[in-house]
Amino acid sequence: MAVRVLVAEDEALIRMDLVELLGECGYDVVGQAADGQAAVDLTRSLRPDVVFMDVAMPRRDGLSAAEEIIADGLAPVVMVTAFGQAETVQRAAEAGVLGYLVKPFGKADLAPAIEVAVARWQQMRELAEQVSNLRERQAAREAVERAKQVLESTMGITEPEAFAWLRRAAMDRRVTLAEVAADVAAGGRLPS
Repeated sequence: MAVRVLVAEDEALIRMDLVELLGECGYDVVGQAADGQAAVDLTRSLRPDVVFMDVAMPRRDGLSAAEEIIADGLAPVVMVTAFGQAETVQRAAEAGVLGYLVKPFGKADLAPAIEVAVARWQQMRELAEQVSNLRERQAAREAVERAKQVLESTMGITEPEAFAWLRRAAMDRRVTLAEVAADVAAGGRLPS
């Protein structure tokens, strides 16, 4: 399946050339925008795999548009610009841009920029999911620890007995250990 690309470039001739080059390289251009705000709006609605974004555009510059697209987790962004100054590159990096092409560029420059941006984006999404899963597991462990302490003090049992009680309650209720622990820690009714 072809990578889906959104092209955001205010100069119509450059935009048409880029769309043609991308098509020749086997990419599917799903949308075109002539300003930064339109790029954000189209990215939200079309959900491309990558956005090619010019820096200098009307209504909203490409860097602020890229920052919103990336912060909202919509797509990776490759900046396409005539500006190679260190300040612009630094701003792009701070915005989270995953690729940077300086005009003029050729057909051979497109595939590496796209493939790296898409691969890095996927890695970032996977890492974010792993972090989220780890946070959930940590929260569950903390709930179990709090619940064991509640059981130890209210029922006068040992820590291993409290853990065994929580496991039995989870099995009896057919819920997770974390759910029983959260209920106990929140002061829920303790079954006998």
